[in-house]
Amino acid sequence: MTTLIPSSRTEALAEAARVARLAPSVFNTQPWRWQVGSDAMDLCGDRARQLEADPAGRMLAISCGAALHHARVALAASGHRAAVERLPDADQPDLLARIRITGPYEPDLADLALREAIDRRRTDRRGYADRQVPDVVVARLRAAVEEQGAWLHVVPDEQLPMLAAATARAGELELADPDYRAELIRWTNRPQWSGDGIPPATAVRSTPRRVPVREFSLGPEDGTDPGPGDDRGAVYAILYGDRDDTLGWLRAGEALSAVLLAATAVGLSAAPASAPIEVTATRELVRGLLSGLGHPFLILRFGFGAVTGAAPAAPRRDPSEVIEEQ
Repeated sequence: MTTLIPSSRTEALAEAARVARLAPSVFNTQPWRWQVGSDAMDLCGDRARQLEADPAGRMLAISCGAALHHARVALAASGHRAAVERLPDADQPDLLARIRITGPYEPDLADLALREAIDRRRTDRRGYADRQVPDVVVARLRAAVEEQGAWLHVVPDEQLPMLAAATARAGELELADPDYRAELIRWTNRPQWSGDGIPPATAVRSTPRRVPVREFSLGPEDGTDPGPGDDRGAVYAILYGDRDDTLGWLRAGEALSAVLLAATAVGLSAAPASAPIEVTATRELVRGLLSGLGHPFLILRFGFGAVTGAAPAAPRRDPSEVIEEQ
């Protein structure tokens, strides 16, 4: 692996913002905007893309946190040391972070591996194989989360029925809500030129799973074949933190990016799920699985893919729509 160093700090920041477009986001809404200057850039939340199912902006901030971490990885791999100021201006609540280049940086193999993983990472909603994820790999995933100031609770077998019940109940409650159904239709039927949303190729048809997967396709025959995997070898985990506010959510998004890239780098498939967190009642059920240790932000599923080939890539918006160079 080699390092490509842009010729100026402005170019490095702009390239990092372009790379950050590949971050995961709720419903693939990509709810972020970047303002790029000569030696710093600002990350802003795009409230026009905030979901009705996310009235507090929790998932918006988590999505932006994932983009923030992607940008940090890109800058490190391109040979730039960066400092991050989170929530830098109380008078601008949508200004979530400011990244400033502070000098040169010598990336190591781990930095370059994470950057490479950005291009390969996919949300894989298909079934996972029976092959068990080694404990040493699970420990690596946990460490990736903790390095970003969050924690990962690996769900033991005895807690899986409650996690499955909470997930199923969240799906029932959301699908019973006409506003949610309208929003679901909106984000799963996007025009091709929009570069966002959940197209049928990245959704999967409904099939029995250990823990249900959100139904992005309302029709029984819509979506991609989930494949032969039944998730028996999958690891389920809860990403959580000690504060349930914008800073906590932003940090959770950075941890989400870190753990997904770590999983990709070692050949695991992964898929985050937010439905049980979006519904207050089921979020409390999930919180109960943490024994009062913190606030749950996302459910994560890791495993070895049961289908040959990478999951389809989700579309991405044009850089001109999300990046403003000043």
